[in-house]
Amino acid sequence: MAAPLKRCLVQRRDGREQHGLAASCLRELRDKASGILAIDKAREPITLVLAEDGTIVDDEDYFLCLPPNTKFVALAKNEKWSSKSLDSGTTWLSESADEVDSATEKWKQLARQLKDDLSNIILMSEEDLQVLIDVPRSDLAEELAQSQTKIQVLQDTLQQVLDRREEERQSRQLLELYLEALKNEDSILSKVAESETVPRKEMDVVDTGTSSTGTSAKTALSDQILAALKEKPAPELCLDSQDLELVLKEDTQALASALRWDKQKAEALQQACDQELSKRLQQVQTLHSLRSTSKGKKTLPWGDWPSSKRKK
Repeated sequence: MAAPLKRCLVQRRDGREQHGLAASCLRELRDKASGILAIDKAREPITLVLAEDGTIVDDEDYFLCLPPNTKFVALAKNEKWSSKSLDSGTTWLSESADEVDSATEKWKQLARQLKDDLSNIILMSEEDLQVLIDVPRSDLAEELAQSQTKIQVLQDTLQQVLDRREEERQSRQLLELYLEALKNEDSILSKVAESETVPRKEMDVVDTGTSSTGTSAKTALSDQILAALKEKPAPELCLDSQDLELVLKEDTQALASALRWDKQKAEALQQACDQELSKRLQQVQTLHSLRSTSKGKKTLPWGDWPSSKRKK
């Protein structure tokens, strides 16, 4: 008497198509899955795993114990199963899922930092602040175990921190333009007063000579940090505290060479990073001091998160 047929569902690991098959044994299911999923003979034998957790099914008795309509993922030779949740409740591996998972993992990691200590807001980069601002309120509320009302206040606070940094950046740009204008005016007046002036070509050589030397010097800074330092105005405002520390630890000459700046400009950048880092650490220290003096509160008070109304 022939063994009864078992209804099964099979898919490839990308999960784009799902097929229903009936097989009396594991070998028959493998053969049918290879055919209906168009798996190349050169990539056989295939491995069947349970879609829900990736368990490898290679035992006939175990296969017979599985309930009807069990979902399988067919893996060709050298392929591996990985858990990526889809709306259908099954799990598959795909490049788009990898990207989504990476982005989700990033904001969740940042959220955990806030859950540990809200003062970490001060130490975050502008990019990290924007990531948390863009997270749907319901998702962030679930991750932090807080109400959506408090999460709205939190995201508004993150936006305020981001706005203040941008305002500070614009203020510094205006100050630099003003100082540059004064410098140019003084230069013009001095040239008029002096009987002899330095030829412009010689000045160009002096200005650019130091920045073109030592460009082969190595630096421990990542390309992303170097790009921010070179392209963004007031770059110390967009970096997080760890990146600021890396810039401070960098050799000034190596930093100047990597950015193709003169040493004086690199020193000014490191001074600005030092001041910004000191300011942030001082703000964190102040918050911790206020926390320690608050009665009966060991952490920043999620329950009493600042609102527009003060308690009477």
